[in-house]
Amino acid sequence: MRLAILSDIHGNIHALTAVKRFLGEHAITQVVVLGDLVGYGASPGPVIDFIRREGWTCGLGSSDARVAFDVRVAERRGVSETVLAWTRENLAPEHLEFLRRLPAGGRVNTPVGRLRYFHGSPHDPEQRLDLMAQDRELGILAEQLGARLVVVGGSHIPLTRHVGDTIFLDPGSVGLSLNHEPGADVAILELQGLRPKISLHKVPYDFHSAAFDIMAWSLPPVIAEVIKTGRMG
Repeated sequence: MRLAILSDIHGNIHALTAVKRFLGEHAITQVVVLGDLVGYGASPGPVIDFIRREGWTCGLGSSDARVAFDVRVAERRGVSETVLAWTRENLAPEHLEFLRRLPAGGRVNTPVGRLRYFHGSPHDPEQRLDLMAQDRELGILAEQLGARLVVVGGSHIPLTRHVGDTIFLDPGSVGLSLNHEPGADVAILELQGLRPKISLHKVPYDFHSAAFDIMAWSLPPVIAEVIKTGRMG
């Protein structure tokens, strides 16, 4: 069984199409998307259409929830709220309905044990799970979840961590990676035998076109710079 884990696509159709081509070379059994299909990028509608067409397993992200349920956070008046407001105005009703129907998380039964996935912490996509927490804290969570693998998004930085027999994974971000290198982050899990094998990949794509789209729609220029550099500020 070979799973591909994607997260934080953020309206970047250029990155997503490149990732689809990449996955086609790896005999993937199932694709799991951890949410944040929208926000920041200039193509939220095409990204949702793409995910729907592919039929990939998908959860609800924090940006998805804030757009779909029109959640406006008063203290957030910067780039994020500007883009989310633009996204709400540019999505069709069927796109919003698709986001509203996404589950907060889910599970996949694999040959090595149960995989649980969320965008943030269990049942709350807005609350990021700290994968740098103490071993004891993460161990208790793994026991509560009954999971051999716990997969979350939201940080935009790829990370794997072993705590006892449990593997914690953040695959990074497809559309807005922050690990100081442009490209789309993808994690592939080979789930057979006694030890799961996890590989983290940086998929190249036409990030200049993605950045151009940001400017063409008069979205905040800082987003274009992050796409081109893989770093914030």
